[in-house]
Amino acid sequence: MASSPASFSDIGKRAKDLLTKDYNFDHKFTLSLQGSSGLGLAATGLKRDQIFVGDINTLYKSGKTTVDVKVDTYSNVSTKVTVSDILPSTKAAFSFKIPDHKSGKLDVNYIHPHAAIDSSIGLNPTPLLELSAAIGSKDLSLGAEVGFDTASSSFTKYNAGIGLNKPDYSAAVLLMDKGQTLKASYVHFVNPINGTTVGAEMTHGLSTNENSFTIGSSHAIDISTVVKTRLSDNGKVAMLCQREWRPKSLITFSAEYDSKASNAAPKLGLALALKP
Repeated sequence: MASSPASFSDIGKRAKDLLTKDYNFDHKFTLSLQGSSGLGLAATGLKRDQIFVGDINTLYKSGKTTVDVKVDTYSNVSTKVTVSDILPSTKAAFSFKIPDHKSGKLDVNYIHPHAAIDSSIGLNPTPLLELSAAIGSKDLSLGAEVGFDTASSSFTKYNAGIGLNKPDYSAAVLLMDKGQTLKASYVHFVNPINGTTVGAEMTHGLSTNENSFTIGSSHAIDISTVVKTRLSDNGKVAMLCQREWRPKSLITFSAEYDSKASNAAPKLGLALALKP
């Protein structure tokens, strides 16, 4: 629903996307094909140092049902079946991996005009339970999440946050790591014409009293080219240049330099995504 609040996992997402999305310091190739019958196929290859991994993903949509099957280099098969509107405003997804017989999981998502609820339960004798909820509107959302491991009878996580999204800016404050870390982020859309955006994320460790920050920017040189930059307090500087050289096909070059490791070579990455 357009007026519903963002899910808890989406609080602070605009800053996260600005600072991390599309940065890649390996060699990556993706080919996506979409048929008219609802069948889609995607193949991905990734070369990291001297190791090459890949996967083939098949996606089939029919009515309210989507079936997603992925096979990777190590012959692991991941399957996810999603059914929309299984109940009013409710989506359910069943997933499992082969050969991991304990990987079965059921996810349920419910959207209300003033609430968004996500739940997950492992389908095994000692499941991991997760629940997140957010209330508010499309502009302002207040939420929390909790995870409980029935095997150890302990909480795996409990976090809370508040997010504010406006057409020209976005702000979020999150209490993470079981209340041990405070994270604040802000994104400002400077110029909607050329897509100029600046943002920052600051983290404060409440128990360690340690602080860290990352600032970044994004700017569209033309309708097909985007340049992003990123600077962190740990001395790492990164940049990205992404070009849409044909409709829905992207080539992305990324580079990162660590000023505190002057003897190390800069990290370079190239990603090619083709969608004929």
